Amino acid sequence: MKYSLHIELADRVRNLPPYLFARIDAMKRKALQEGADLIDLSIGDPDIPTPQHIVEAMKKAVEKPEHHRYPSYEGMQSYRDAVAKWYKRRFNVQLDPDTEVLSLIGSKEGIGHVPLAFVNPGDIVLVPSPGYPVYSIGTLFAGGASYFMPLKEENGFLPDIDAIPEDVARKAKLMFINYPNNPTAATAKEDFFKKVIEFAAKYNIIVCHDAAYSEIYFDNKRPLSFLSVDGAKEVGIEFHSLSKTYCMTGWRIGFAAGNREVIAGLGKIKTNLDSGVFQAIQEAAVVALNTEDSVLSELRKRFQERRDALLEGLQSTPLKAIKPEATFYVWARVPDGYDSTNFVKKMLEKAHVLATPGVGFGDAGEGYVRFALTAELKRIKEAAERIKQIWR
Repeated sequence: MKYSLHIELADRVRNLPPYLFARIDAMKRKALQEGADLIDLSIGDPDIPTPQHIVEAMKKAVEKPEHHRYPSYEGMQSYRDAVAKWYKRRFNVQLDPDTEVLSLIGSKEGIGHVPLAFVNPGDIVLVPSPGYPVYSIGTLFAGGASYFMPLKEENGFLPDIDAIPEDVARKAKLMFINYPNNPTAATAKEDFFKKVIEFAAKYNIIVCHDAAYSEIYFDNKRPLSFLSVDGAKEVGIEFHSLSKTYCMTGWRIGFAAGNREVIAGLGKIKTNLDSGVFQAIQEAAVVALNTEDSVLSELRKRFQERRDALLEGLQSTPLKAIKPEATFYVWARVPDGYDSTNFVKKMLEKAHVLATPGVGFGDAGEGYVRFALTAELKRIKEAAERIKQIWR
């Protein structure tokens, strides 16, 4: 006898927008199947290998039998200690590694889970637009509603805190901010963070600052940590990832730091939904966090060379690229007469260069495209030349 089930997805899954990078992958596969010599500048996955000293540390750690068992949920003591020392060294921020640091399976995992700890159905979460899609997706999974804060070029791609309606602010449980910013590459100064802290304290809102790109900066303009601003630890936490800083995207390790009550709430979700980060990776991550700055300076130099080459190449095109001070992205306004999706398709068809349409990061991203500096310098230069040819 054959049985047939009527399978229905839960509303939270049915209501998901198509994941941005899944659509990009589909466009990429089609172009490659057609034999295109594709230059892919769409996804923020560094092409530079993980520094060798970190790889060697992992090789040794993976052979240790004590790492072959379940790890701790909150992270190894040595890893949390290393995070606290890194914060003190890099930002002069004092953290208690026992209560103010939590290991993550990449910062994406923590960002996606934090609404589950604090958001009830119907609660509001303040989300930047354009922004990393996981902010709103995590909110949706928790039953919350996203209130999108537009990031406008005339405001330096900072949200206008004063424009948030009073009734929205009173219902808000979380606020996501992200500087250096993905996708706009904007940075934030202390006065902006102070304003966020005052706003959060007034309305009892937890601030979640995504600082995944804090170590990819140019022209010696080192970004601030949100936690380095007075009062920040009282209202929120900061997410970091080793993915971008140390070219470790596939390793899946990051951390959250800051307010101990928020860290504890996120920790309760993790205790019930995952089993922690493989300890060998944590041991290698300790080595990563103690990496000499000369190694990181070399990585930044390579990304800056790519940035400068792309900006120079795009100058003679109708694209209006904005010079970034940080991240490995270039955010550019598309030419008149195009929307972001149509222009990405045009570049793919005419130049075999793939970028990301700004609208994929939210409605306020319409009219822009994002280029990722995740290809060799010569390929970046070639991409710019190909884009020039579209108008010749």
